[in-house]
Amino acid sequence: MTSAMPAGLRTTTLAARPDLVDAFWTLPSTWAPFSEADPVGERLFGLAVGRSPGLQLLLLDEADHVLARLVATPFPWSGEDDDLPARGWDAVLERSDAAARRGAPASAVSLLEARVHPAHQGRGLSGHLVRAGRDTVRATGVCDLVAPVRPTGKTSARTTVAAHAAALRDDGLPVDPWLRTHVRAGGRVVGACPLSMTVPGTLAQWRAWTGLPFDASGDVEVPGALAPVHVDVEQDHAVYVEANVWVHHRLAR
Repeated sequence: MTSAMPAGLRTTTLAARPDLVDAFWTLPSTWAPFSEADPVGERLFGLAVGRSPGLQLLLLDEADHVLARLVATPFPWSGEDDDLPARGWDAVLERSDAAARRGAPASAVSLLEARVHPAHQGRGLSGHLVRAGRDTVRATGVCDLVAPVRPTGKTSARTTVAAHAAALRDDGLPVDPWLRTHVRAGGRVVGACPLSMTVPGTLAQWRAWTGLPFDASGDVEVPGALAPVHVDVEQDHAVYVEANVWVHHRLAR
C-alpha cells in the first residue's frame, strides 16, 4: 500500500542540507526523558548520525521547517533472522560503530528512530518517512533494511512485546500502529528483540525522569515504559529493559 507525499512536503538528507543540522538535533519529541538516557545511545547515536549523513532524512514543509526526521545507520548483518541481535537497538549501534572503526563493509542498514514534531503527529507522516527511508537505502545499493521497532500501541507494561507484536486485526495487519505502518510499507515482522535498550540509573535519576518516589524495591510501572522498571532501594538503582520488535524490509534492486 502506497500513498503520495502530501502536497508541499518533501524529504532531504543531512548530506544534502548540512545547514539543517541544528534543526535536526533540536526537533522536539514526546519521548519520556528516560528513553533518551540509554548509555549506548548516549555514546554512539551521534557518531552514527555523523558518519552517515546521507542516510539521515528530514521531512520539510514549503518554508523548510523540519517536521520529522528518520535516523539510520549501516551495520553488518548476515541476512539470517537469527543474526538479528536480541539486544536490538543497542547492538545495532555497537555493530555499526565496530564496523566503522575497522573499516569493514556494512551489508545492511538499520533504522534507529522516526521522530515527528508533536504539532504534526496524527497526519500519517511516519509512513511517508518509512517509505522515503526505503527509497534512500535502496538508492545506495543495499537490499536489506531492518528496524528494532518500538511498538507504540503497547499500553500494558505486563503484556510481553512478543504477544503484542503477534496480535493482528481482522484484515491480517498488526494491531500495533507502528508495526502496521512498517508492514504496509513492505516490512516483515521477524520477532521480538527482548533486550533492545537498557537504561540504568540511580533512584535520584529515576525520580527526576519520572516524578515518581521509587521508595520501595520491586517492579514499578512507569508512564511511557513498555515494561516495568526494576527497582532496588537497598542498592540505590533502578533498571529498565525495553523489548522492541525486529522488522525486515527486503528492498528490490
